[in-house]
Amino acid sequence: MENDVRATTILALKKGNQVVLVGDGQITTGEVVLKHGANKVRTLYNGQVIAGFAGSLADAVTLFERFEGQLQRYGGQLRRAATELAKEWRTDRVLRRLEAWLVVADSKGILLLSGEGDVIEPDDNVIGIGSGAGYAQAAAKALMRYSDLTAEEIARASMGIAADLCVYTNSHINVATLEDKGA
Repeated sequence: MENDVRATTILALKKGNQVVLVGDGQITTGEVVLKHGANKVRTLYNGQVIAGFAGSLADAVTLFERFEGQLQRYGGQLRRAATELAKEWRTDRVLRRLEAWLVVADSKGILLLSGEGDVIEPDDNVIGIGSGAGYAQAAAKALMRYSDLTAEEIARASMGIAADLCVYTNSHINVATLEDKGA
């Protein structure tokens, strides 16, 4: 699996009963920053699912719409909706040309989705996509292991570190959180 989507950073993590998804706001074409405050994070299915994208905005909007349709079809079951979207994305002639990656989460867990048919749940409750993903993910793993920060504090700090290191990531971030009330 090759994460070749550039020019953004999306990070999701789960700590305790909180799931956080955060994305930077930079839109870049080549070496030019076109926008600083874009929102690449969405809330879906009546606020029960959060999602973020890396890649083309138009492609991501199409995928968000399809994913929300799958969530409706399967009663909000994240894994089932994600699997069905991945199958459709991989086999549909139009969808398989879309250039985006998605990270989706509910209060119980996080999944990465790609047009290659990938539906991946991270082993350690941290996943990132985009050009700054490695920086943000490494920072989040360290902070989860060696600090008492909340999930949201870790996500914000990790994105700040990624923004300091990756030219395609900025510090104008959007954050979405969910809490597992049963935890």
